[in-house]
Amino acid sequence: MEVIALGCDHAAYGLKENIKEYLTGLGYEVRDYGTDSAKSVDYPDYGIVVGEAVSRGACDRGIVICGTGIGISISANKVKGIRAAACSDLFSARLSREHNDSNVLALGARIVAPEYARSIVKEWLDASFEGGKHVRRILKIARYESGDPDWKQ
Repeated sequence: MEVIALGCDHAAYGLKENIKEYLTGLGYEVRDYGTDSAKSVDYPDYGIVVGEAVSRGACDRGIVICGTGIGISISANKVKGIRAAACSDLFSARLSREHNDSNVLALGARIVAPEYARSIVKEWLDASFEGGKHVRRILKIARYESGDPDWKQ
């Protein structure tokens, strides 16, 4: 069973709970990294902890949610090995997996309605990395991230 890490800030607490129920219904194991209320918190705390869970292999993939999906995706992307994609449509969600091998999906609770967010999550979960020419590009990102001065090679 695939394990999905889930995290959000206060603006997205309701959508996180909705997505958690949806994922559980689809048969995924969900690890909820918070937050646990609509009380104001800082989105980096949750983007980074979900990114770390995915990076260290405790979870297979992650979903992070804040008001726009932008701040929390930037935070998650600071974790080595994370390729978080902020998506607000089905096409971007699918291509973030097929072309970019995204391992974290970021959603904006103030951008997408809950039912559409579920559709985005499903599209992202069902898509697979295509490999091919995209591998070279993912490897360049990884080499740069590791400090390789010849990352373009």
